[in-house]
Amino acid sequence: MDKWIDHFTKHHEFYRKMYDATNPQELDLHPEAGDISKFQFLMVMRTIRPDMLVPAIANFVTFRIGDYFTQPPAFDLAIVFKDSTSSTPPIFVLSPGADPLNNLQKYADSKKKSVEKVSLGQGQGEKAEKMIEDGVKKGNWVVLQNCHLAVSWMGRLEKICEDLPGKKPHREFRLWLTSYPSESFPVAILQNGVKMTNEPPMGLKANLIGSYATDPISDKSWFESNTQPKVFRKLLFGLCFFHAFIQERRLFGPLGWNI
Repeated sequence: MDKWIDHFTKHHEFYRKMYDATNPQELDLHPEAGDISKFQFLMVMRTIRPDMLVPAIANFVTFRIGDYFTQPPAFDLAIVFKDSTSSTPPIFVLSPGADPLNNLQKYADSKKKSVEKVSLGQGQGEKAEKMIEDGVKKGNWVVLQNCHLAVSWMGRLEKICEDLPGKKPHREFRLWLTSYPSESFPVAILQNGVKMTNEPPMGLKANLIGSYATDPISDKSWFESNTQPKVFRKLLFGLCFFHAFIQERRLFGPLGWNI
């Protein structure tokens, strides 16, 4: 440890440049740093640039076991639906910049299922219960949005989910829940439900690919149907690039934004 401190003090200017760099996780340590392992490099990053530790850890995971473990898989509702049952609610763990409801509605349309939605909040509990009762009988899908906002009603929701198997709901019935991570969300529902999240992709390239892979852009006939293709494609790319850029700016919090 003392040897490393002496080295750091001696080459302070070199590490100052690492501190100021925009991508310090991609840089190498000073040649005189000695035999520093990739894992020990993470400790250096944690000390010098803690804000870039997550990208550095992603690089470490990629180096050790491959980028398969750092790239989120494609969001596939069909797989989630297959793992769920009429008495085990699928749970969307929300993340900033990702909204699963459009995908859910589209999937429901493909299955020819009716979807009843309610955004939980003050006074919405009774409405949600009525939707669930109807869905249990008719086999509809019920979506309870933003469960984290209905803290006082979470106990009632836990009881409803606990009683579902005894009510023998219609086999096509599904109770979909969405919530940001919250301490008030019932642990029993989390343990029994099918959990999923749709994290925005990391990096400009991954964000752009994600945008171009979603409807309606992914539809070749839609993409090529415009009467002014050159202008249209430039505008579309500009919009997708701006969206990707804003997504990446989340890493820096409020820095760089005009109040």
